[in-house]
Amino acid sequence: MVGLKLAGRLPGVHLNGKGKAQARRLAAELAGLPIKAVISSPLDRARETAEPIARIHDLPVEINEGLQEIDFGTWQGKSIKQLRRRKLWKDVQEQPSGFCFPEGETFTDAQSRISDTLQALSKKYAEKDIVVCVGHSDAIRLAVAFFLRMPLDAFQRLRIDTASVTVLYLNDTHAYFGTINAAQDFFGLGTNFQ
Repeated sequence: MVGLKLAGRLPGVHLNGKGKAQARRLAAELAGLPIKAVISSPLDRARETAEPIARIHDLPVEINEGLQEIDFGTWQGKSIKQLRRRKLWKDVQEQPSGFCFPEGETFTDAQSRISDTLQALSKKYAEKDIVVCVGHSDAIRLAVAFFLRMPLDAFQRLRIDTASVTVLYLNDTHAYFGTINAAQDFFGLGTNFQ
């Protein structure tokens, strides 16, 4: 969201000062890990979050369209207050599995895109490799719900904060989480990767 608007895939939405500080702090927290790749959604705000992490590890930021924000269609750029007044808002909140954003994407399609992307990335790297994927809150919540085998209609019960860390371990047969939505004060990453 931009202020109180749904940013979606709008171009030119950048991190503000607080977001840039969070990105630098996140990079510092991850500095000691042997990160093999930094992969980002193509949107400016995601790339700006990924860049400090990549810089510390002397890696490029790889862009992956599969990590893209949900396509909110004609809702993109609208105020949350305005969207809450629409009859369809209740469907988005209570039955997202059956909802398609006008001229946009369904939550089901977005979840498939994101989970397929993460699974493809897990096959590209060795099982012990640490890969940082930078995406968007709703996309991360959809991925967490998928790998936890939660019903899609419950995904909005999950919380993903800006510049938080969710650690997902994937291999050919299993998916499990080291942490979900870890705040920067407590990533607990040091022991997870030893």
